[in-house]
Amino acid sequence: MTPEPVEQPQQVQIEVDEITAQGVYANLGVISHSENEFIFDFIFIQPQVPKGKVRSRIITSPQHAKRFMLALQENVRKYEEQFGEMRPDADRVNPRIGFAH
Repeated sequence: MTPEPVEQPQQVQIEVDEITAQGVYANLGVISHSENEFIFDFIFIQPQVPKGKVRSRIITSPQHAKRFMLALQENVRKYEEQFGEMRPDADRVNPRIGFAH
């Protein structure tokens, strides 16, 4: 009897250009969804300005959204193990700023 071949995981090379590598800052997030997709809007609102601007929008499948949530939970757990518990509302000065859910 011949053993089943074991599939080797593929390595994926990921490149990031200089502009994308700099990232963008967001202090407000809005998450919405339909049956087929999740939409993550990352927004920046300046202090004392009543208007924000979407800096980045990610559209993904529900399955990828759940994988993202699990990966984020794991990273928050590791962060808190190293740096202590985060209190999301501890430094909240402006109730309009944050992440909506």
